[in-house]
Amino acid sequence: MSEIRTRAGIAPTEGLRERKRRQTQQRIAEVGQRLFLTQGYDSTTLDAIAAEAGISRRTFFSYFKSKDDIIFFWLDTDGASLIASLLKTSPDVQPLDAVRDVMIKHIARYTTEQMIAVDNLMLSSESLLARKQAHYAQQEQALFNALCEVWRQPERRASLRMVAMVSIGVMKIALQAWREQTGQRKPAAKFLRNAFDCLKSVL
Repeated sequence: MSEIRTRAGIAPTEGLRERKRRQTQQRIAEVGQRLFLTQGYDSTTLDAIAAEAGISRRTFFSYFKSKDDIIFFWLDTDGASLIASLLKTSPDVQPLDAVRDVMIKHIARYTTEQMIAVDNLMLSSESLLARKQAHYAQQEQALFNALCEVWRQPERRASLRMVAMVSIGVMKIALQAWREQTGQRKPAAKFLRNAFDCLKSVL
């Protein structure tokens, strides 16, 4: 969130052209992120992002369709990193436990200040909030696909679908509780762990 991470799954044999395109896209996203967090989402123009990134406005649209797409580039990159970690899980682990551990480890990488900054940014735009709901559905599908890669028995697909659905729900509830806390702020990872513990206690 304070830095854009390289997308998981990039082929090590990518050519020079592909690498330059990826690097340019990442540079634009980094510039956009910085300007959004320092100037505000609505106050940051596409022209400002393009100028700061050293590209033309026309070139910007070769990489992103809108400012919103920059935000979701971060989220997609972040999600790809989480999925890559899940794919390394041993199939001997229970799926729900595996998702819990990966999610908690993943979110613990970010400081409270980083989480607050990005959360405030998302809340500042109605269009971002609307797209975020659709993004949750995409996350759920990606999580389900990864679970099926690790636990390959066809008869487990229904239960794995449930794990994906429930895990995204737990994350949403945990982040809402984190957002609404008062007093000295506790890390989001703590809320996520508590939410998973609560789920397991009622199963």
